Amino acid sequence: MDHTEAANSNTNSTSPSSSSSPPPPLPPAVVLSPCAACKILRRRCAEKCVLAPYFPPTEPAKFTIAHRVFGASNIIKFLQELPESQRADAVSSMVYEASARIRDPVYGCAGAICHLQKQVNELQAQLAKAQAELVNMQCQQANLGLTLHGNGTISSTIVGTISRQLH
Repeated sequence: MDHTEAANSNTNSTSPSSSSSPPPPLPPAVVLSPCAACKILRRRCAEKCVLAPYFPPTEPAKFTIAHRVFGASNIIKFLQELPESQRADAVSSMVYEASARIRDPVYGCAGAICHLQKQVNELQAQLAKAQAELVNMQCQQANLGLTLHGNGTISSTIVGTISRQLH
């Protein structure tokens, strides 16, 4: 059979036999809207598409980002190797890594992590400084509170300490 005969047989088999009969109902498991991955790859979304649960048709940017960095075949291969319970987290990680790699092609996620670690260190230093200032102020306040009694007289302990420091 040559190409012309094959084309004719395909067109004849797909034409409706009569216009009065309704089309057969679709099985419930058929995907009505292709997933974002299949839409972008311009392919038919199979019933058991490994990408469909993780790249819904409403989020095409999610697949576009991951596809740009990892490629569709690598994403599919990676997901097929994982148990289903870990796939959603893996897709989330791939999309995060891909977007970080697009923002910073050299360092990717490592650059973001280093930046965040630097911020944590700076904030910890600021916190330690603020805590030290707080302790210092509390000590000063405590010293002022001990030196004066309710009647305005100076404590004998403080007077003794001052006199020792002067001698």
